Amino acid sequence: MLAFRQASAFLVLFLAAVLPPPPCAQDPAVVHYVYQRFQVLEQGLQKCTQATRAYIQDFREFSKNISVMLGRCLTYTSEFKSAVNNLALRVEHAQREVDYLEYLREADMCIESEDKMLAEKLVQEAEDEKKIRTLLNASCDNMLMGIKSLKIVKKTMDRDGSWMKDAVGNSPKVYFLTGSRNNTVWEFANMRALMEDSTKPGPRKLILTHSWQGTGQVIYKGFLFFHNQGTPNEIIKYNLQKRTVEDRMLLPGGAGRALVYQHSPSTYIDLAVDEYGLWAIHSGPGIHGHLVLTKIEPGTLGMEHSWVTPCKSQDAEAAFLLCGVLYVVYSFGGHGPHRITCVYDPRGTITEEDLPNLFFPKRPRSHSMIHYNARDKQLYAWNDGNQIIYKLQIKRKQPLK
Repeated sequence: MLAFRQASAFLVLFLAAVLPPPPCAQDPAVVHYVYQRFQVLEQGLQKCTQATRAYIQDFREFSKNISVMLGRCLTYTSEFKSAVNNLALRVEHAQREVDYLEYLREADMCIESEDKMLAEKLVQEAEDEKKIRTLLNASCDNMLMGIKSLKIVKKTMDRDGSWMKDAVGNSPKVYFLTGSRNNTVWEFANMRALMEDSTKPGPRKLILTHSWQGTGQVIYKGFLFFHNQGTPNEIIKYNLQKRTVEDRMLLPGGAGRALVYQHSPSTYIDLAVDEYGLWAIHSGPGIHGHLVLTKIEPGTLGMEHSWVTPCKSQDAEAAFLLCGVLYVVYSFGGHGPHRITCVYDPRGTITEEDLPNLFFPKRPRSHSMIHYNARDKQLYAWNDGNQIIYKLQIKRKQPLK
């Protein structure tokens, strides 16, 4: 206020010095008027100062309130951030719990799946065993104990071939098939007619509509079953009386794509007959040279069951079945000794440990075929052009439990 007054006085002196003196400068009324105007101006300035002070005071209070509110905001922000961090930790913990529960659920599902698969496997194995028992339910309890002797029935110039009798019925006829690829079957009236060429009447010549492949042919219930030449896995059922193809089938599983026996280079599928009926022995890709045993229903040529055996085709020369058991004959190098070193029983009633050493009488070369005749209980074999009968020593095996 003092400064304002000093400024007012200074302004009055300045105006007095600069402005020319009015004519009526000594008039008291004018002086009084100027004084009043200055008072009014002074009052206005005083009000302005008070308002300014009030505004400054309000602004200070506002600033103080803002500072307080900002502090509260910082506090709230810190609390909110802490709450958010805590929530994030809880969410992460909850996620770990969920992941753990999901892991436990998946583990339980895997265990349940494994248990289910194991149960299904056990059920399937039980069903397969029941099926095998049903399939092989004939009263046949014989097992091979030895090869007693051999009899050379005939000698020909053909190194490969097969010969046989029908294992079912009472027919004395003998069938003679020369070569590993042919379509001519010689039918002899009996064994004597085969042994003695001069016997009358002579053999009947049967020309087939298809040629066979290999030496794995069999006669069963009046039908000739053979591997059709030119096909990898076709089996033909041929009616010898009507001389027509009765039926045919394709063996599955890559049959016929590999030799069944290493020392029989023309045989890809070997058929066999025993007390249980018709079988096929073969190999194929993806089974590492193991022999496959397939049971065939002879009436419909349907596949009843198949087993991958532990027996291998390497060094094998022939095989046959007796009472549902596969016996595989081996010779190292194809020149003997000829012995049975692998036995497979689908029912598991006998193993190789149950058998003695099974040697064949010494022969200079490997066998072209060895087939068992369930009616005669003998083996019919072809060895280097010789038609041979092996007499067997058989005993009863342990019954199924």
